[in-house]
Amino acid sequence: MDVDTGIDDALALLYLLASPEAEITGIAATAGNVATAQVAANNLALLELCRAPDIEVAAGAAGPLAIALRTTEDTHGPQGVGYARFPPPTRQLSSRSAAELWVDTARAHPGEVVGLCTGPLTNLALALRLEPELPRLLRRLVVMGGAFGHPGNTTPTNEWNVHVDPEAWQEVFAAFAAAPADRRPLVCGLDVTETIEMHPDHLARLAERAHSLPVELLSENDPPGAVSKAGNAIVRFVTDAVRFYFEFHHAYGQGYIAHMHDPFAAAVALDPALARTRPATVDVELTGTLTRGATIADWTGMWGREPNADIVIGTDPEAFFDRLIARVGDFARASGTRA
Repeated sequence: MDVDTGIDDALALLYLLASPEAEITGIAATAGNVATAQVAANNLALLELCRAPDIEVAAGAAGPLAIALRTTEDTHGPQGVGYARFPPPTRQLSSRSAAELWVDTARAHPGEVVGLCTGPLTNLALALRLEPELPRLLRRLVVMGGAFGHPGNTTPTNEWNVHVDPEAWQEVFAAFAAAPADRRPLVCGLDVTETIEMHPDHLARLAERAHSLPVELLSENDPPGAVSKAGNAIVRFVTDAVRFYFEFHHAYGQGYIAHMHDPFAAAVALDPALARTRPATVDVELTGTLTRGATIADWTGMWGREPNADIVIGTDPEAFFDRLIARVGDFARASGTRA
């Protein structure tokens, strides 16, 4: 995993920890939603909350390849996890860099590792500079980012992860032109991930599945920043984190909802059959006055270049939420974590 944790990144990590078929070989922290050091601390603390096995967490670059870092605490909270709060983690960061973690892991397990990126692609771009064979060493790459025939969520054309480091995304798409057809990146863009709308009843169902009391039904009429009283610590963390996300979306006229961009990408990484895809050649605009950072898809071969991505064009959102609630709810119940 390469993440900029981040509310929905945290739920993506929870989803994978709760999935028995997933083995997380390492977590790379990338600057994005918050700074790299805070991302790394969030990852370590979340692993402790979940009583997870010892999983290597490596810090990545402090900023994008060519521009200044922009973070988004207004969307994800001052620590990146909404209203949730972690104690300082006791687990330690890896001595390897995130780029080294990418390369060493892929070399050690050629053809076996699925890379999942839910933040800017800075670390992966740096890893490709160290090991250009990564597109052939990885089993598959799944990324959350971009917008294809859909408005951006940062500028009129730009999705956030690409906007933070467009040069990195351009390098990655260029490099994966060398990947075999069955190893093209799976790209989860806004046009699909904004259909993955979490509502308060999803959180209530999660609490019920975890046997966590009281079962809380969040509402836009709640006072801002209300604190969860859930008895289960994982449910309480999710509730406090997602409440901030609900409030953010509501403030921008999108309803009292939260888009679960990154957990959806995690689910697709484990089961690509959840997504309907279409091949395309993808590139990133780097010079446009109004469109720098836009992801452009050539669906019909006008550029005369072979496809370098499989873009997700559809899914069943409720099937995804059924899986999320079942997996994370059962995991929270089995953990038995309390205050």
